Formats: sequence, C-alpha cells, structure tokens
Amino acid sequence: MPTLSAANKLKQLREKMQQHGIDAWLLMSADPHLSEYLPDYWKIRMWLSGFTGSVGTIVVTQDFAGLWVDGRYWLQAEQQLAGSGFTLQKQTASPSSTHLSWLQQHLKAGDKLAINTHIISVQQFNLLEQLAQKYKIDLYTQSDLIDELWIDRPSLPNQPIWMMADGINALSHIEKINHIRQILKAQQSDCLFISALDDIAWILNCRGSDIEYNPVFLAHLYIDHNRVVLFIAANKLDNTLSQKLQQDGIEIMDYTQSAVFLSQLKQATIWIDPAKVSAFHQNALPIHINIHHEINPSTRLKACKHPSELQHIRNAMQRDGIALCQFFSWLENTLADKHDLTELDIDEKLIMYRAQQSGFIGLSFSTIAGFNANGAQPHYRATAEQFSKIQGDGLLLIDSGAQYNDGTTDITRVVEVGQASAQQKHDYTLVLKSHIALSQAVFPKDLAAPLLDAIARQILWQQGLDYRHGTGHGVGFALNVHEGPQVLSYYAPITADSALKVGMIVSNEPGLYHDGEYGIRIENLVAVQNKPVKSDRYGDFLQFKNLTLCPIHQQCIVKELLNDTERLWLNNYHHQVYQSLAPHLTGSALNWLTRQTQKI
Repeated sequence: MPTLSAANKLKQLREKMQQHGIDAWLLMSADPHLSEYLPDYWKIRMWLSGFTGSVGTIVVTQDFAGLWVDGRYWLQAEQQLAGSGFTLQKQTASPSSTHLSWLQQHLKAGDKLAINTHIISVQQFNLLEQLAQKYKIDLYTQSDLIDELWIDRPSLPNQPIWMMADGINALSHIEKINHIRQILKAQQSDCLFISALDDIAWILNCRGSDIEYNPVFLAHLYIDHNRVVLFIAANKLDNTLSQKLQQDGIEIMDYTQSAVFLSQLKQATIWIDPAKVSAFHQNALPIHINIHHEINPSTRLKACKHPSELQHIRNAMQRDGIALCQFFSWLENTLADKHDLTELDIDEKLIMYRAQQSGFIGLSFSTIAGFNANGAQPHYRATAEQFSKIQGDGLLLIDSGAQYNDGTTDITRVVEVGQASAQQKHDYTLVLKSHIALSQAVFPKDLAAPLLDAIARQILWQQGLDYRHGTGHGVGFALNVHEGPQVLSYYAPITADSALKVGMIVSNEPGLYHDGEYGIRIENLVAVQNKPVKSDRYGDFLQFKNLTLCPIHQQCIVKELLNDTERLWLNNYHHQVYQSLAPHLTGSALNWLTRQTQKI
C-alpha cells in the first residue's frame, strides 16, 4: 500500500471530523506518560504532518491546520511542512502566540473541540476546560480519530527490563519507596500515582529500552502506606526480576488495568503530578477521592544526585571523553586528508568509538551534526534523505551524548573546517565567553535557576545577539538526558521547584545561530555544589563543577577577546581534562588531546 502524503492524511482527518460533527481537533505531542520522547505508536504529530521535532502542538479545522513550535524548530518546521497543508505557528514567550489563544479567537460558542485525554496532562486539560467553559465550547473526548485512520500504526514496544547492578544506586528501591511514604505521610496524602517513566525507573532501580534514547519502560506505579502496584506488561519481566519485585512487596498488574484500578480506590487523598498524569487517569478516580496536585516527590528526589552517584557519572564522563578524543582525532585526520565526509559519517563514527567503552548502552539523543547552515538549526538531524557534505570552509556543530550503565552524557563542540571566517571566530569566542561566565557563577542557595540564564546571555546581549533556547536543562543519572525540575531559561516560569539544589546536574550550553549561515554552541554538563566559603550574614552560596571531560576546540578562539580570568578558567579546565584522559590514550588521539589542551 503506497504511503499517504501529509496532505492526504489531513484530508482524511477532516472527513472523519465531519462524520463526528467535530469543528476543531487538537493534538499535543505526548503519550499516556507525558513523555518528551515517544514510542512509535504515539508519534501521531510526526505521522500526520511530517514534522520530526521533539515537540509541537497541532490544531486542525476544516479550513486551517497549524503546528505550534518554539524558536528552536522554526526553520526545521518551515522546511518539513512545505506542501503538507500545515502552517507554521511561531510560538514565543507571549501568551498570544499559543494554540490556546488561537482557539479562543477562532472557535465560537457551540463548537466541538476534540481531544484525546489519554495524552493530555491534567494541567493542560484544566486549561482547556477553563477555555471551554468561558467560551461555551464543547470538549469531545469520545473517539480517537487517528486510530481510525492510521492503518499500519506500530504496536506498543514490549522490550524486557532489567535491574541495575548493585552499588550503582545510592539507595535500594525499598529505601526509595519508604522515603516516598514518609513524604506522603508528612503531606497527609494516602497514596501516590505516577506515570512519569523516568520517575518509575528511578524508584525501582530498573531500566529498559521501550523509548529510543531513554532507558525507561512503559509502566505506571501506585504507592500507598501498605501497598505498591506496578502496572506493566508481564512479559517484560523475566522470572528472576518478577520474583524479586514481588518478594519486596511490589504487586504486578497488567499495564492496561491502571485506570480500572484507580476507579476502585477507597483512599481519601491521592497525590498526582498534574503535569505528568493524563486527564484520562484522573477522570477515572471515584468522585469521593480528594486529589492533591503537586510535582512527584520522586522528581525532586532523583534530581539531586548522591555523591556516590556523581562519582559514577564522573567515571562515565571519563570513558565518554576517551571516546570523544579518539573521534575528534579521526575527524581532524580525515578532514586533513580531504576524504569525502558527510554529516551522517559523524554519527556513525561517534557510535563506533563510544561502543568500544565499557558500560555503553546507546545514544542519549539523536546526534546533531550540522555543517554551516545546518548548524543554525538547534535541533537539526541529518537523514539519509537530507544531509550535507563536509567540505570547503566553515563550522561543524556536533551535539551528541551517550547512555552508559553508570551515567548519561551530553556535549556540544564546534570544529573549524578549512578556514573559518573572522566573523565566525569572533562569534565562537563570544559563545565561549558566555559559557565561561556561567561556569564561574556563584549564587545564593535556593536561587531560582531561570534567573541564572542572564549571566550567560549578558555577553551576547551586549552585542545585540541572543539565542532561542534555554541555556541549560537537567540531566538524569543513567536516565533521561532531559530531566526536571531544574531549567536554566528565562522563558521558564519560576515555581516552588525552580531552585537549584546541591547534586543537581544541568547543561551549560549558550549558542548563537545565523539562519542560513552557521550555528555555534558550546556545551558541558555541570553539577551544583556548595561554595566552600560561607557567610554568616548572607547565607550559603553554590557554584558549578564541570563534569564533561573533552577539550574545547581552540582553533576558532580570538585570544584577544578573552580576559585574564577567562584564559585562566580555560587553561584550568584543559589541565583537568588532560590529567584525566591522557593516561588512557595513545597515538594520534593522545597527540590531539595534547595539542588541544595547550595553555593560551
């Protein structure tokens, strides 16, 4: 059967909408766990529109089809939506740029808005309900139109899960469950229902491979003061793991029974995270149940890594750094020898070198290897259908990461190809200065993370420059490469959970992008730690400690633009990198490391 075009799929969707009397159809990029990365079964937005970015919201009416994405994806969406029938809607920090604002302006009283409550969070559903009540719009939740259209829809993943080796996690799953029970008691909640996959994997000290790049598995988890229930497809568990979990008091129920279980609850108060539990699951609760809406306690707990876990992460970073030195040495030699090279080769070689390291599981996200204009798309991905050769002069941006059994990595470096222009080198140095500024930041304990974003941007702002993504995101411990609640972005709202805490890991990744020309980003992962000097009058202060071990390429640095403090920081960082990696390298990789870590 020939593959339908996006325009034909859109036509069929509109026909289904007419049959059901639907005026507008809304799709959020999500699954029943409100994940960022989705199993193929839930990649509805990509199947329908052809847009492959990790986020995006769709609204379809009989005479309009729009895709809302933020600035990271404007260029990509513009290219991928061409001829699809969908129109790019540029979402900014302004509330007037959202899909909710569009619905408010274009729907009229009595119109029927279709949503799938399985993949809309309680938080999002509440906003839609408020809009529907205010403007007398009918919310329609009775039918999944896509399931009627997507004939060859993939099945849900069903990969086996495993328990992590002893000694990697600071706490056992029993200790974590007991800790959560103490929090429930303190908050006067009777039970907790969790759908967030990384929270479940963290609590149980288990990992899986149901979702590409994220070592998690499809499941829901229920915890009360006497009972723990894991909702999962039973064939994901081998006999040994199943017996182990059940011996530790964890009941196993089928994945599909979570809503039925919730509908039969007798407890008085249940804790759910409104951003991470679907409206479908909340709607299944009996009417007498009190609902406590708050971020999952496990989300707060897992964000702060134990010192022993940070040491495991440093070990993983060292192995990753060894692989990266081998890769960049190969890249330098290949470029010097004028061999044919494409963006696709970058991904292939990175995987090859990382796979040689012990504990390697896979990538932590799809590699971004963008040469010149492609590097100007922050989330660019080369494909077999669309990629560029790396030849001539310019900049090659490489953002990559790996999952190891004891850590998750994420790093961006920019490589000069041929001869970079004076403007490119100037811009590269500005981004480096921005990176160093945030690396050197000292800030009061419990400061809201979004407030730190300005420290990195200030140098660019002074030049009338900026970038359309956050400066940093949280990173999991051998888990998701994007983890909350910490985020370094002035776009992000400041909440009770915005404060940076000791043990959190965040990325430091300022950038600069000139559409159609080139992009620059320099990224390390850093851990939040106490600043040794304390002040009785002004309280405790925190600082960042670099975790990533890989030289920052020096060819494009305009040394005259760096002050003494910045030079000292770079020299100290490179000394640390050399001391850690040199004993494990030989030949051309060691030579490359030695040259790239010379003092400036």
